[in-house]
Amino acid sequence: MAFTHIDCFSGPGGICTGLHAAGFDTKVAIEYIKSCVDTYAANHPTVHVIHSDIRNVTAEQLSPYIPQGGIDLVTSGMPCETFSTAGNTSRSFYDDRQFLFREGIRIARITNAKMILFENVPAITTKTVEKNSKKLIVDMLKDELEESGYTNYKEFILNAVDYGVPQRRNRFFILATKDKNLTLSYPKATCDKAVTVKDALCGLPNVVPNSDTEKKSYTRAKSDYAQLMRDNEFWRINAGTADRLTYHMPMRHRACTLERFSLLKQGESLKDLFERYVGTEREKLQERRVLPKKMFIKRNYRLKSNEPSPTVTSHCLDEFVHPKYDRALTVRECARLQSFPDCYNFSGGPYLVPHVDREIQDKYEQIGDAVPPLLAYAWGTELNKLLAEYNNEK
Repeated sequence: MAFTHIDCFSGPGGICTGLHAAGFDTKVAIEYIKSCVDTYAANHPTVHVIHSDIRNVTAEQLSPYIPQGGIDLVTSGMPCETFSTAGNTSRSFYDDRQFLFREGIRIARITNAKMILFENVPAITTKTVEKNSKKLIVDMLKDELEESGYTNYKEFILNAVDYGVPQRRNRFFILATKDKNLTLSYPKATCDKAVTVKDALCGLPNVVPNSDTEKKSYTRAKSDYAQLMRDNEFWRINAGTADRLTYHMPMRHRACTLERFSLLKQGESLKDLFERYVGTEREKLQERRVLPKKMFIKRNYRLKSNEPSPTVTSHCLDEFVHPKYDRALTVRECARLQSFPDCYNFSGGPYLVPHVDREIQDKYEQIGDAVPPLLAYAWGTELNKLLAEYNNEK
């Protein structure tokens, strides 16, 4: 019988997708962003998705979906903006977002969960409760776990690239349980050789910027990774044919932007162009808007074909340039880098959404903020073993 799961801060469903492939039965998902709710529901129709601020979710809303013996696993990947050091000024703010870990614990208590798995950026380990305080958020999290009976916990930092994801992405995890005798463990690396960007994008045809022409057919090129992304049996998804390519629409770029892209070599970014072109040469490029007036460190990085991608973020549209062609990545290409299967639908309006309403994320943002499904799958296979051992001890 499948182990049961509740998905807090569920986003578009990265954790659920991986756990589902590992055999888990997700009962409830809780998410605040409407477009993520739409995406989640479109891909996981058997899950009861609650569109709400998690702080307002009640025991009465959850109880119809909880088995008599309680839920097996609660996952909680609360928003990371307040912890991230990746050029984000929000780390300097101290607000209620940094205490949202309490909601994962609260949901676990309501549902009598056997285990909780927290996920966030590694920088959470250095964020203090308030300015000039020595108390760390993670220390408070551990204190409140113990107060709630989850006295057995371990913390890990894992890199998604070790689990077959074509991306260097470090993530911090805390796994906690009430069983004091259970030896907690993390998933061991599943691949000896990193999956490259070339492997990841294999089979996806080129698209021409500004053409408004979406490509819907794969090329004949194959890689083991590309085949896995099209393997609906592995993902346990009944999505019909895997022959039709989706979300492979080119972006629109100004001529000056296309010229900027043409100057980039693999592994170079906007920062490198600012270092290469100086003085009057740079001024001329800026006059023609080939280079912007201001240099952004994490902008316009041309991916290396024979290496994994850097971390895919919610700004991936601006941050990455295709390794071979002078254009940004398509939604499907970004999804490949995150290890979302090719049958995955991304709902919630147009490809891009103006940053006015924070209840909406465009497709690129949804992908960049998600947990890579293959990393979640690795956790799922490990948690299957741990939960089986937990049950045998009782």
